[in-house]
Formats: sequence, C-alpha cells, structure tokens
Amino acid sequence: MKFVTAEDHHGVFVGIIGEETDSVLPLKRAEEAWKGESTLPETLQECIALEGFAGQASGILQWSLENAEELFVKDATLLAPIPRPAKNIFCVGKNYAEHAIEMGSKDDIPEHVMVFTKAPTTVIGPNETVLNHKNVTEQLDYEGELAVVIGKKGKGIKREEALDYIFGYTIINDVTARDLQSRHKQFFIGKSLDTSCPMGPWIVHSSVIENPNELKLETRINDEVRQSSNTKNFIFPIEEVISVLSEGMTLEPGDIIATGTPAGVGKGFKPPIFLKSGDKMEVTVEKIGKLVNYIEE
Repeated sequence: MKFVTAEDHHGVFVGIIGEETDSVLPLKRAEEAWKGESTLPETLQECIALEGFAGQASGILQWSLENAEELFVKDATLLAPIPRPAKNIFCVGKNYAEHAIEMGSKDDIPEHVMVFTKAPTTVIGPNETVLNHKNVTEQLDYEGELAVVIGKKGKGIKREEALDYIFGYTIINDVTARDLQSRHKQFFIGKSLDTSCPMGPWIVHSSVIENPNELKLETRINDEVRQSSNTKNFIFPIEEVISVLSEGMTLEPGDIIATGTPAGVGKGFKPPIFLKSGDKMEVTVEKIGKLVNYIEE
C-alpha cells in the first residue's frame, strides 16, 4: 500500500494510491461512505500512530474497489506524506563509504553512526519548487536518500527487532547549502533552509519491502545520472541506525530517518557542480517510486 497526504477541492486528506497510480482514495470519506462514520484521524502522522491502521486502511480500500470506485480522486495534488513532522528529521551522515571518500578521504569513513537533523519547516512535497536561496548560499547541492518512517513507540530497540518498528518507507532529497555547512562547522543551518527537504511522493508500507537494505537508488539532475547505488552498500544498515538512535532516545510514530546518500553529489565533482535555477531533480528508489522537484528559477 502507498499512503499519501493529498489535496482536492474538498481539502487536504489522507489517502491510498489506487490500482491506477493517478487515482487516490480518500480514506476517511470512503469509510464514512461504507460505515456511516469514520474513526480515522485527520493527518497521516496521527493515522500511523493508530494501532491497526494499515489493516483498517486495507479493508477500506478493498470495499471501495468492490463497491464505490467513484470515490477515487483523479485530480488530487500530492503533498509531502507528512507535511509538518512533529520533530526534526533524523539524517544519517556518510553512510556510504564512497560518499565519505568523495567528501574527504578514507579517513572520513565513520566508525560510528553519524546523525544530524533538518528542521520540520524544510519539508515540501513532490513536484514542488526548492527555493534557490541566492541571498544566503552559492553552493546548493542534492542528496537522494531512502527514508524510514517509524510506526510505533520504542526505546532501547534491539537490532534484531528494529524493522518491526517501521511503518513504511519514502524518499527524501536532502538538499544542502555546502558553503553554510562549511562556514558554521556543523550541519544544521546548511541542512535546514526552507524547502530543503523534498519528501514523497508517498509512504510505501513496510509489508511491501522485505529487505530495505537492498534497494537500488538513483538521482538524476536534468536527466543526467549523478548518483547510482544500492542500499546494500550502507555502512550502517537500517536496523543498526534505529537501534543506535533509540539507545537513550524514544522514537515515536511518524519520526522520519533519512538513511544517507551515496557518492555522486555535486560537491564531489572536480570542480564541484552545484544546483542552478531551473534544475530538475529526480530521486528514484526501487519498490518506492520517483520524487521529482525543481530549483526555483
């Protein structure tokens, strides 16, 4: 199942992508049509926290396919699946050896999980425009990544149980102002400019992806392949990242973890190739889909 936050002339709603990828089923409206009322919350983040949500959604989808196909919306606009996360987005740094080397040397390959965060105000959805921020940066860069969405509360999560805490997976483009990152000697400001976290186009439920540590990932800029790798090249697999994060910190439903970007970022080229006004960015992850965004003209 592919879960979305979308908008049509009735307003913003939580939905599931139908069998035709250009149609969306508004879950709350469909349940009301089926049962006369709906117990579902208004936001996807709240739905994720609801025990048994995926099963409930699956039942609504099946009923709608059999009895009320007219409920599927053809002209909905997809927003970020979680448009305003409750917390900063967790981001794993240098989780591919080749990326660590292109940003420095073999000495930069980390021995322990590196984590920074992006502010909730960075999030935008598919096909939205990333501001070029010409007044503050001259080195805007892309980073295509697989992202994990936590599905249940946990602390001290064992590595062998970590995947059980995942609701689903989405795509993130960790847009970064490299000059700000360098100037401030830390990541937060350079990673947290408004619109610098495109996310989507949906969250694929964890039941669809047996092994998230073996997915192809590709980033194209203006149709040119810049990044091409596989999550099997992670230094720290997803189970380890979740276990380390939760050692002394409670993870909660709706928390988002970006798992790191492979080699091929703009700063890694010699000379560097930074993003320009009008650039088209496409991040594709196997079994999830494609996230497309544009840099402001």
